[in-house]
Amino acid sequence: MQKFKSFFVFLMLVLLLSSCGEYHKVLNKGKNTEKYKLAVEMYEQGEYKKCIPLFEKLVGPYANKPQMERIQYMISDCYYQNENYSMSAYYFGKFITNYPESSKVEEAAYLAAKSHFLAAPLYTRDQEDTYEALTSYQNFIDKYPNSELIEEANADYDILNKRLERKDYEIAWQYYHREQYSAAIMAFDIFNEEHLASEFKEKALYHRFKSAYYLGMKSIMNKKEERISDAILSQRKLQNAFPESEYIPETEEMVRKLQAELLDTREQLTTISENN
Repeated sequence: MQKFKSFFVFLMLVLLLSSCGEYHKVLNKGKNTEKYKLAVEMYEQGEYKKCIPLFEKLVGPYANKPQMERIQYMISDCYYQNENYSMSAYYFGKFITNYPESSKVEEAAYLAAKSHFLAAPLYTRDQEDTYEALTSYQNFIDKYPNSELIEEANADYDILNKRLERKDYEIAWQYYHREQYSAAIMAFDIFNEEHLASEFKEKALYHRFKSAYYLGMKSIMNKKEERISDAILSQRKLQNAFPESEYIPETEEMVRKLQAELLDTREQLTTISENN
């Protein structure tokens, strides 16, 4: 029995080495027709990693031939299956451009967007792929509103939007945290304009008000009146949008301080004006 097992292992090893040898022979010295045949066979068997070098060598020779449509789709899918999403996005994009009438173009459009989605980093990093994914998904949704993939496309689109919302909120909050209040106010204003229904809106209005509060209270005399008035208006916006907010008691107390400071500022400005 042990001899039989050893022979079986030996036989499998021989077959494996033979198969590898044949693969490299075709890859390096085989005719284009042999490479194409082997690449398709391996693709259909799910050996996507091995397919890629073969397909890459066929891109040039088959550039203007009918087989190129199939080659370009399969190489795109190979990169996708191997989780090389930057390359799959690139190749699916080329496929869509080159074969807009293909029966595979809808699937390719979805997978191009999905590739950008999967390549997109966390919200704390550069969001180039996120923007690419949003554009790709929007194009897909607009062009194929009745697609079977539309529900998943919409779900991914929402995830990407929330990721950008969080990044934009964190950028504004960092300005507030570093006591760069003018920059924080501008960033929170942009955030509230661009993300009207954001889950961070209440916090954004709250920290926008606090940024305006500290900026107003610490301002020089000739800017204090305008900035304090802006801070008071900012609190009203928070209260109007979220009348039951947990931040209302705190911000109302801060508004009372602002009003007292505003009154004192106006008295000082009047005195200065009269003395001049």
